[in-house]
Amino acid sequence: MNQETSVPEIHRASPVRNFRLQLSPTPRGARLARLLAAEQLRVWGLPLHPAEHLVAELAANAATHGRVPGRDFALLLYVVGDTLRIEVTDTRGDRLPHAHPVAADAESESGRGLLLVDALADRWGVIPGPPPRKTVWAEVTTTGPTGSRTVPRR
Repeated sequence: MNQETSVPEIHRASPVRNFRLQLSPTPRGARLARLLAAEQLRVWGLPLHPAEHLVAELAANAATHGRVPGRDFALLLYVVGDTLRIEVTDTRGDRLPHAHPVAADAESESGRGLLLVDALADRWGVIPGPPPRKTVWAEVTTTGPTGSRTVPRR
């Protein structure tokens, strides 16, 4: 009797994709972080919203509040499964971010960035790094290449 044996099909998990940049802590560096992140998301076939806004806010914070002359900030995007993680590392580990209540100063032109991050991200936080660094991260769940986003509620 002739029996054919076949090798079972290996189900590969979705690949881990990552993208890393080092940028100057200036408004131009923050803008470049947003533009290059948006292009990378397009290449990966992922939706731009809300990730592009999260990158813009975290990079602007690094350029404004995490700025140390002569020290760059880093942007890291990576995707595992259906989760996109955005990390921005700066060299002001002594300045940990905190969200300001809107009611504190309704006329202020700044101070709402982390409220925006909290509203757009599924999860976010801060990781103290080796001194003098810190990393602020945000995660969003994507549904893949077609572009719509699922929003798990807390």
